Amino acid sequence: MNIRYLFLILTVLLLLAIGLIYLIWPPVLWSLVFLGPLMLLGLSDILQRKHAIKRNFPVIGNLRYALEMIRPEIMQYFVETDTQGRPINRLQRSLVYQRAKREIDTAPFGTQMDVYDEGYEWMDHSIYAKSVDEFGESPRVRIGGSDCQQPYQASILNISAMSFGSLSQNAVKAMNKGAGLGGFAQNTGEGGISPYHKAFGGDLIWQIGTGYFGCRAADGTFSAEKFRENAAAACVRMIEIKLSQGAKPGHGGILPAKKNTPEIAEIRGVQAYTAVHSPPGHSAFDSPDGLMRFVQHLRELCGGKPVGFKLCIGKKEEFLEICRAMLRTGIRPDFITIDGGEGGTGAAPLEFSNSMGMPMLDGLAFAHDALVGFNLKEEVRLIASGKIISGFHMVRAIALGADLCNSARAMMMAAGCIQALQCNTNRCPVGVATQDPGLMRGLVVEDKAERVANYHRATVKSFAEMVAAAGLDSPDQLTRGHIHRRIDENRVMTYAEIYPEPLPGSLLVG
Repeated sequence: MNIRYLFLILTVLLLLAIGLIYLIWPPVLWSLVFLGPLMLLGLSDILQRKHAIKRNFPVIGNLRYALEMIRPEIMQYFVETDTQGRPINRLQRSLVYQRAKREIDTAPFGTQMDVYDEGYEWMDHSIYAKSVDEFGESPRVRIGGSDCQQPYQASILNISAMSFGSLSQNAVKAMNKGAGLGGFAQNTGEGGISPYHKAFGGDLIWQIGTGYFGCRAADGTFSAEKFRENAAAACVRMIEIKLSQGAKPGHGGILPAKKNTPEIAEIRGVQAYTAVHSPPGHSAFDSPDGLMRFVQHLRELCGGKPVGFKLCIGKKEEFLEICRAMLRTGIRPDFITIDGGEGGTGAAPLEFSNSMGMPMLDGLAFAHDALVGFNLKEEVRLIASGKIISGFHMVRAIALGADLCNSARAMMMAAGCIQALQCNTNRCPVGVATQDPGLMRGLVVEDKAERVANYHRATVKSFAEMVAAAGLDSPDQLTRGHIHRRIDENRVMTYAEIYPEPLPGSLLVG
């Protein structure tokens, strides 16, 4: 018996018992006045397709939505706050849900935070604001350097890396269909390309991690033959080598044993129902020059599609040495994804999540400045990945030097995630981060795909409107001088002052 349906099952049993007792004591029929509506409500919850909580937890799941109706007055006392006590997480969740559901995307009573608090940030606007229609609501970025034979015109916002295994098949399919509807790309995560990533033909960025899932030889090393076979798929538009992940840099991915089903194990080439720990480093290379040669090798194997790598910045000298390797070998990656130490994950040691890796804004500024200093930026696109949720987050990242952005947690919330924090237990109540078929069924692919596409469309539109409000003709004109941060009560600095840019080629001297 499924414990999630216990309340409904007990209601049905009570109704049957009442029917039998009625033969002896007719007044008991009055009980139907109370139990009958509960049974009808439970059946309605199971059959509806909009709310995963009610599909998975009929009757009792309605309590969540009852509380949600009065959240502005009561629930604000039970949400997470930042260091200044501001309910930022609640505001961000509300933003994603409203956009995904195409609800009202405005807020009452103006700014919902203290603008004189340390850390408050804002963007300059112009009295000569432009119309967003002057450069379109969905700007695209060409990815592919001089050695790339199949460049990709990417959306300025895409789905960040999330594997099938950490996500359910329904969540993967919803995101893939949403990406297809909205014309943006889905990163597969390091778990390999599953059939669900190909279900609706959405564009894919295939991520190759240290476990080489999807291109893994029997001994766990890289297999060129398997890579060539999978990379040939038309839906695979770019290849991303994962060096490190922001939530657990230097640690390697983790798939809990409960979530490693036989299907997932077959896709990854591992044993089912065992915890899968990806190695902390790659076996295919062990030096910056080796990384560049591996980039070139993959580019040749995949027929000239864009190839890049993802990392969370750690030791600065190591990234500078990668830049020098680009000069020594003459090989450039087509893109570099910068993850931040604040990045999310379904499972990671607490110390790694909280205390390892450079934050995304600092890492992004450093990576951009290093590429500029070595005269490499013109050939290498930068992708920002780390708590990108709103249009302002995109503006901020692009002002620091990113060319486009990836988002994971916002796309998960658009697909139904309520941040129940059960990702590592296989008990996600809305079917997003679980392999439990009973919980997975609550997530209806068609409904959540529309929500993913809605969120993407509204957020990119918001980004474009902010750029136009600054009086700019295109996102390319954003600079660090457009963003301000309050350092303390009496001092404000621009990003240009906080992150001063080097002169082009300055790192080539000495």
